[in-house]
Amino acid sequence: MNTNQAPLTLRPFCPADQDAVKALILAGLVEHWGFLDPTLNPDLNDIAASYADAVFLTAWLDAELVGAGALIHEAEGVARIVRMSVAREKRRLGIGQAILRQLCKYARSAGYRQIVLETTSTWEDVIAFYERFGFRRIGAWDGDTHFVLDEIA
Repeated sequence: MNTNQAPLTLRPFCPADQDAVKALILAGLVEHWGFLDPTLNPDLNDIAASYADAVFLTAWLDAELVGAGALIHEAEGVARIVRMSVAREKRRLGIGQAILRQLCKYARSAGYRQIVLETTSTWEDVIAFYERFGFRRIGAWDGDTHFVLDEIA
C-alpha cells in the first residue's frame, strides 16, 4: 500500500454496499469490454442473496469503496475466487493483493486445500497479477485462462 493514502480497510459485504459494489464491478467490465450486457451479471442484482454462503469482501479507503472479491465453495477441498475488482484509479496500490491475501486466509481457515479462479485470457495485467501471487495456469478454454493455487498462504 502507498503510505500517502488512508489505511485500507477490508470488511465483509453488507446490504448497504449493494449499489456501490455492483457499480464498481460493472465499471471494471465496461472498461475492459467497452460495453455491458446487463443480462450476463444477474448475481450482482442481489449480492447478499447470491453470495449468502460465500465470503464476499469489500475494500475501503476511508469511505470510498475501492475493491471487492469473493470466495465461494467449488468442490470438496476446493474454493473459487470470483468477482475480484479494484477501482481503476486505485490499481497498483496493493488493494487487489490485500483482498486476495485475506480470501486465502479464509480459505485456509475453512480447510480448503486449493483455490481456483479464471479470468479473461486477454486481460494480461490480471493474468500477471495472479501469477505474481502464486497462482499457476492450468489451461485456457472458452476465452478464459484458468488458474489454481495449491499452497494457500
